[in-house]
Amino acid sequence: MKSMLSVELADRVKNLPPYLFAAIDRMKQEAIARGVDLIDLSIGDPDIPTPKRIVDAMKRAVENPAHHRYPSYEGMLSYREAVVRWYRRRFNVTLDPKTEVLSLIGSKEGIGHIPLAFINPCDVVLVPSPGYPVYPVGTLLAGGESCIMPLREENGFLPDFKAIPEDTFMKAKLMFINYPNNPTSVTAPRKFYDEVINIALKYNIIVCHDAAYSEIYYDDERPMSFLEIEGAKDVGIEFHSLSKTYNMTGWRIGFAVGNKDVIAGLGKIKTNLDSGVFQAIQEASIVALDIEDDVLSGIRRIYQERRDFLYNGLKELGLHLIKPKATFYLWTKVPSGFDSSSFVAHLLDRAGVLATPGNGFGAPGEGYVRFALTVPVQRMREAVNRIKNVL
Repeated sequence: MKSMLSVELADRVKNLPPYLFAAIDRMKQEAIARGVDLIDLSIGDPDIPTPKRIVDAMKRAVENPAHHRYPSYEGMLSYREAVVRWYRRRFNVTLDPKTEVLSLIGSKEGIGHIPLAFINPCDVVLVPSPGYPVYPVGTLLAGGESCIMPLREENGFLPDFKAIPEDTFMKAKLMFINYPNNPTSVTAPRKFYDEVINIALKYNIIVCHDAAYSEIYYDDERPMSFLEIEGAKDVGIEFHSLSKTYNMTGWRIGFAVGNKDVIAGLGKIKTNLDSGVFQAIQEASIVALDIEDDVLSGIRRIYQERRDFLYNGLKELGLHLIKPKATFYLWTKVPSGFDSSSFVAHLLDRAGVLATPGNGFGAPGEGYVRFALTVPVQRMREAVNRIKNVL
């Protein structure tokens, strides 16, 4: 008789790659344990506090016993109506709060779950790379096959649809796109979205646009919503998160909007796997979504100052990097003699500066690293000085 249970992981779990940011966090903790004065420019976790008005609303909502019970699966109607108001005000897009809006426990949760609603084993999902690791991971957990759409600098970090074989389009059921883009920081023009819609209609592909960074933009160049384009709602949905816009990463709330049938499919998965978002958080998020833009423009000014400083500082060191139009990331080529991982290790070991290796976002990210604008300028100045000393 065996004295211990023999635990064997399911194949779908065995095949999962290590989650990039969990590995980065281990590197961070090990460096801190060694006594390193670490400047963390890796994970995109805003250091700016959640606006006080939102926090105060949360305090009030927590004290309401009505919110201590199970929430609604699809989200409070008042929360979904706030999403509708925000979309109308920000993008001039009209949505039905009852059928075209779904609350999420952060956009990551919705992105990870949507392949379960529509992907059968061996179905193809078109995935941008470098890109958010959850796109291929969600596909893998659903039994699907990821077809990588490389994002190359020479193509403006947009997918080259002409390079995708016809039979791949024929087998594809779902396509992820993400602009403003993480990790490259670029935005997409209207003609790109037109092309996506035409492809989706021709091949019957569901489009999932991750727009989590749409409100972190620079030089007053406001990014578009996919849903602004005629025909977008016929083919797909858009994911949003309050994490980046309102500095609410730990609150875990977001939403999906768009095609009612796709929303219903995702909602069916969620009703079977989770019980919705704590209603007190939804109440506070209503206040967030109705907040005046001067609060958000103040946050953007902080990021723009940081972007300008770090971009200019790294450029003066001779590094080749993309000047962000949006997001709070700098996508930077590694110097000669390094690859992505060795350059990150070099900066950590020699300078106490932590970045994210580009190959962690997929093979096409090799040769780049990502720096996050999530520390004050004075720490960025120290980081630039340290990097200068070790290059």
